[in-house]
Amino acid sequence: MASGELKVDLSALDGVVTQLNRIISNLGDTTSDSRYQTYLPAGALGSADFTEANDLHIAHTEMKQHLEDIVTHIHGLVDDFGTKTKKNHGAYQDQEAEIAAALSDGGKS
Repeated sequence: MASGELKVDLSALDGVVTQLNRIISNLGDTTSDSRYQTYLPAGALGSADFTEANDLHIAHTEMKQHLEDIVTHIHGLVDDFGTKTKKNHGAYQDQEAEIAAALSDGGKS
């Protein structure tokens, strides 16, 4: 490789894509858990005349929504990064194939 040239390790990019797919799979579980495994019905913390129970229920509902929003945002970021990584991997593969083809025909094309 000549000075100033860069080399891309496509197997490392493959590894990144694999890891991102695992993260997205795990985020699916987290999304489901934050949505369905954190349910707190009204009245679960006390009767309607217990003001603090209502306040706690409202605080729980707000925090639950906040957690769902965070998980959804992280899922979007990881998905976007994964998509861009896959596109870059494909572009580098295409470029390597073009260079190999050009070198194999002696640069006649």
